Amino acid sequence: MNAANTTAVVTEPPVLRIAPPHGWWEVDFHELWQFRELIYFFVWRDIKVRYKQTAIGAAWAILQPALAMIVFALFFGKLAHMPTEGLPILVFYYSGLLPWMYFSNSLTNATSTIVQNQNIITKVYFPRLALPISAVLSGLLDFAIGCLLLVPLMVVYRVRPGLPLLLLPVFLLLTVLMAAGAGLWLSAMNAIYRDVRYVVPFLVQFWLFASPVAYASSIVPAKYRWLYGLNPMAGIIEGFRWSLTGRGDPPGPMIIVSVAVVLVVLASGLFYFQKMESTVADVV
Repeated sequence: MNAANTTAVVTEPPVLRIAPPHGWWEVDFHELWQFRELIYFFVWRDIKVRYKQTAIGAAWAILQPALAMIVFALFFGKLAHMPTEGLPILVFYYSGLLPWMYFSNSLTNATSTIVQNQNIITKVYFPRLALPISAVLSGLLDFAIGCLLLVPLMVVYRVRPGLPLLLLPVFLLLTVLMAAGAGLWLSAMNAIYRDVRYVVPFLVQFWLFASPVAYASSIVPAKYRWLYGLNPMAGIIEGFRWSLTGRGDPPGPMIIVSVAVVLVVLASGLFYFQKMESTVADVV
């Protein structure tokens, strides 16, 4: 046998070099898509941990907004006589609490996700964006379960949503994007400054009363309503109510301002998180 034909071909093993981004905007969405299965497992893990060893399980997703609805209806509706734009009191408050509960819980979970997963971050490489994104997406199950109570409420009070219901996915998407953008900011800051987690509950509480959950945005003078839309949750919550119930007027200029703020918060959150990502394993 010819010796030349038996010569083994030696190939070098592939080498993958992981380097921090150098540009001002290098968010690799293609890489994030390649790790979509990891995001799925993070989401599933968060859901299992949330309801592990709980007495009533997923019923908490209904119980929390239901109890808040009763409190708001009693104090703001019956005692303070806040206007409800012609909606039944329970429907008014529950339709506003649904997006708010999802947003506040997602924001809180996303803030601590980097610190809680520090053991994984320091040992294995994966897009760090997967962590806050999974924290935001996992809350969608609670939102869907919470919507189950709204259906009998609307049936009992004979509230028909109508064509505006078709825009509900748009307002839900805006809520997800806002929770993701703010969550990127706070999760990155919490990895560096651990006292951020103590600030978040106060921020969420202040944000609640700055948003039209316990009251209608109609109490704000019309000429200042666009300025009120600088709080992105104002336009989103009003849009939720309008699309779910079909009552009242569309948010109008307020939702336009809120959408612009959501996009700014999301883009700046991605930028800040990207800058922090290259050093998070060293400081977390």
